[in-house]
Amino acid sequence: MTQAGQSKLDRVLAQQREYKAQREKGYREQALKLYPWICGRCTREFTHKNLSELTVHHRDHNHDNNPSDGSNWELLCLYCHDNEHSRYEELVQYGDTTETKQQAATYNPFADLKAMMKK
Repeated sequence: MTQAGQSKLDRVLAQQREYKAQREKGYREQALKLYPWICGRCTREFTHKNLSELTVHHRDHNHDNNPSDGSNWELLCLYCHDNEHSRYEELVQYGDTTETKQQAATYNPFADLKAMMKK
């Protein structure tokens, strides 16, 4: 990559990081004022000392949907937030994994075992 190309890439990445930080600052600050500092999944409590480990999760997974009443947000610890996004990615990739009832397998690899043992 040329020096000019690298410079442009650095500028674009810096702008993206700044945009993301500004956006997060707005809704994060609002969510921390609206909700108690407790993870919505594991109920771990947070203080000023470890508040950076508490994240704002968008329930509809749209980070641009930030209603001022906080109806699209929930506070989750880093671990629960990671887990929630992993589960969502699996849902998107594989679909709903809660099948009603799985059919029993009909193949029996030992069906002819007795006859094979006699040979």
